[in-house]
Amino acid sequence: MKKIMLICSAGMSTSLLVTKMEKAAAEQGIEVEIWAVGTAGFKNELEKPDVILLGPQVRFMKDEVSSLVKDKPVAVIDMKAYGKVDGAGVLKQALEL
Repeated sequence: MKKIMLICSAGMSTSLLVTKMEKAAAEQGIEVEIWAVGTAGFKNELEKPDVILLGPQVRFMKDEVSSLVKDKPVAVIDMKAYGKVDGAGVLKQALEL
């Protein structure tokens, strides 16, 4: 099971995206655990995920997060996919990492 963590400003703007990603995974028969956290609490979660995606609004944190999790892929969610709340597209991006 892949574990995907999304980081955004408060952890709330990605909630709908998490739901859409979970739906897309279920439709494709992919077992995943996906959750969102805010910038204030993300450091407490770094041991759990296999992949970390950052919301476009916190893209400036990519280097910091990458340095804290040297062995895990970290990427910024595609801005178009984020804006369209494209759960399938963001899930695909996460799985390709």
